[in-house]
Amino acid sequence: MSAYPPEPWHLRGQLYASAFLVAADDVKVDVPPDCELVQLRGRLVVGAVWVDYEPGGVLSYRELMTTVLVRRRLRLLPTITHIWVDSEVSRDGGRALWGIPKGLAEFDFQFSDSGATRFAARDSAGPLARGSVRSIRRLPGRLPVRFKIVQLLGGRAKVSPVRSTATLALARGSFDADAGGPLAFLSGRRSIASFVLRDFRMSFGGR
Repeated sequence: MSAYPPEPWHLRGQLYASAFLVAADDVKVDVPPDCELVQLRGRLVVGAVWVDYEPGGVLSYRELMTTVLVRRRLRLLPTITHIWVDSEVSRDGGRALWGIPKGLAEFDFQFSDSGATRFAARDSAGPLARGSVRSIRRLPGRLPVRFKIVQLLGGRAKVSPVRSTATLALARGSFDADAGGPLAFLSGRRSIASFVLRDFRMSFGGR
């Protein structure tokens, strides 16, 4: 019997994201087969995402990841470049099912009544990043958020669907990556946009 749940994983929680433009030469990406990096005048669109997967889903854990956009035929897809979780089950399942290169880390999430959330993560080698997000405008209703991700799995491109609903809020965010760590390409950079997916309900992976 597998130690991790079969796909799809039904998850719930809070997601906090910021987007950056980073010179393509500064980011190391294992591009899946049949995909090419999406560049805007030599820069990549990089997402830095903190996630708090809450009780009520198949797993409960915390996560830090970065993504870039790639093009596969006519479709634009995110691919995960770096990712850490605080769950061995999530790590093992993510690697085996979808080719997501999860590592282990420790997290410190701090929530306040003012709506600001602070984050920090470190792995066995030292600090990874810290950041904060404050919602500034919540949009009405719950919106469907559907997309696919592509990863390298067994030498092939593994495309996995993500289906969710959430309340979307525009936000102000900061992200401070450790200059000597694996996310050094984001050190000292200012985000171009931030948002929050509140109380998301997510189905990750195929049936």
